[in-house]
Amino acid sequence: MKRGPALCFWVFLASAVGVCGLGSPAAAQAPAKPSLGSLSGVVRDGSGIPQLGATVEVLSEAPGITAVQQFLTNTQGLFRGEKLLPGFYTVRVTLAGYLPTLEKHVRISSNLTTVVRIQLESMFASIEQLRHAPAKGAVEPDDWKWVLRSSSGLRPVLQWNDDDAPPSYGVVLEQAATVPRARIDFTDGARRPGSVSSVGAAPGTAFAYDQRIDKFNHIIFAGQVSYDEDAPAGGIATVWLPSGSAETGPESTIVLREARLGPNGPTFRGVRLDQGGTFALGNRFLLRVGGEYVLVGAGASAWSLRPRMKFESKLSPNWYLDVIYGSSPTGTTPSDAFTSELTGAPAPNALTSALNQLDAFPALMWRNGRPVLESGRHEEIAVERRVGARGFVQVAGFHDDNNHVALFGRGAGLPSSEFLPDFYTKGFAYDGGHSNAWGARVALRERISDDLEFTTIYAFSGALVPSNVLDAVLREAIRTDPLHSLGANVNARVPRTNTHFNAGYKWISGPALSRVDAYGENMYQMNPYLHVGIRQPLPHFALGQWEANAECDNLLAQGYVTMNTGDGQILIMPAARSFRGGLSVQF
Repeated sequence: MKRGPALCFWVFLASAVGVCGLGSPAAAQAPAKPSLGSLSGVVRDGSGIPQLGATVEVLSEAPGITAVQQFLTNTQGLFRGEKLLPGFYTVRVTLAGYLPTLEKHVRISSNLTTVVRIQLESMFASIEQLRHAPAKGAVEPDDWKWVLRSSSGLRPVLQWNDDDAPPSYGVVLEQAATVPRARIDFTDGARRPGSVSSVGAAPGTAFAYDQRIDKFNHIIFAGQVSYDEDAPAGGIATVWLPSGSAETGPESTIVLREARLGPNGPTFRGVRLDQGGTFALGNRFLLRVGGEYVLVGAGASAWSLRPRMKFESKLSPNWYLDVIYGSSPTGTTPSDAFTSELTGAPAPNALTSALNQLDAFPALMWRNGRPVLESGRHEEIAVERRVGARGFVQVAGFHDDNNHVALFGRGAGLPSSEFLPDFYTKGFAYDGGHSNAWGARVALRERISDDLEFTTIYAFSGALVPSNVLDAVLREAIRTDPLHSLGANVNARVPRTNTHFNAGYKWISGPALSRVDAYGENMYQMNPYLHVGIRQPLPHFALGQWEANAECDNLLAQGYVTMNTGDGQILIMPAARSFRGGLSVQF
């Protein structure tokens, strides 16, 4: 890299961090981020009388955290703990004259309040049980409501609570009861046209089922099959969550896919093995590590090992620092393993994440008659600052080093040994070669209301662009140049109809053949040019919750670049115009 651009990059990064550091005193005193959870409860004796002065100790079960938080119950026997990191905790209650009560694996989730009811037993209760025959205890009138309980004495129940709302100690299970256990999708279209490793643009059916093994441990099964007789395809995925959530514990994923590439074409087969985990290092640090092994083939095979790591640190109540190392994203699904606990990013739905695993293979390309996989590495340092109560600003500097950049296009000018055609879209994925670039990003995300969220991103990064070389092969007629990009995205929900609407536009300063800041696009779901998505819940006419959905990328077909090379005339675009829609039912 030349000395001039590197110096400009560091000057830009230092200036941006300085601008973000200028804030009003009111912003510096903003409350903790809403991704933290809360714990509330009530302590009573065997006869139901609230107990004053009971000592409640909350101990995190995460490795490396030894801090203990203590609370005292008030005259109504109530206690409340705020600002708890998501995870599993052990609750211990002691009071003079009563036996200690201990409960393990009490789960704290982001933006949720975990409510517990604790019943203390007298120290003479065991003696009374020896003197009298055991009898079944009286059932409380509302005992049938407590289905999420681990014992008769301590009954944790999750319920939604606003940050400013007073704590509620009633039994609220309606929210938990609506959590879907299964999902079926009827879809048509592809998210990534031109890549034979992605789900094809054909009518198909997908399903996902959440199988609980015990209180927290469960496995999610997902599958997809298409109906085209000339190019049938299918896949299965299994996601194992020992702790019940990828946000607070390990996650293991196995994906198998197979697709015939036309009636006379080869057969694509792929295997993905993914393992990830989250480790809490004290109260201010989170370490997310993982990796995936990919093995694909279409006559011949290619493999790739793709590690990832993210270190999140809380510098102050309003400042956060992230250090990221990982493989280049596939561009189809959000980076679930990099969802930020500290910055309040929403946790992905387990069923949706399992279905997305089926479409997360990297692009398969053909070079000199041999298959190669899209690969590369991304290194990033990001500083985030909370703005008010519902927004944050991110300033990041990053470096991308890609060995096989996937270029998507159409045309018949390439030799057969250099591309693998997509049967449905007549497009192809071409190996654009090596690309090395530095970049910077400034992003602002603001939740204006409960039904409206706004995101804007500016990025300066390198991308593959056409060169001045004529009558050469395509790989020699492109080069890496820095480009500017500016995008805005709006997420909204219409209260009356409950319609979820997503629309955005990303502008690029020049003719780009590849993505500009592909990692940032994947993290913020900001695709090039005009993109629109709609999800509309339907009336309850059958079992489950029905929903119609549609996704449109590059709706105006912008950014298409025509190139005349020694291989012939072809059309290359950073994002193809595509449509994907259908029906979904959850129950």
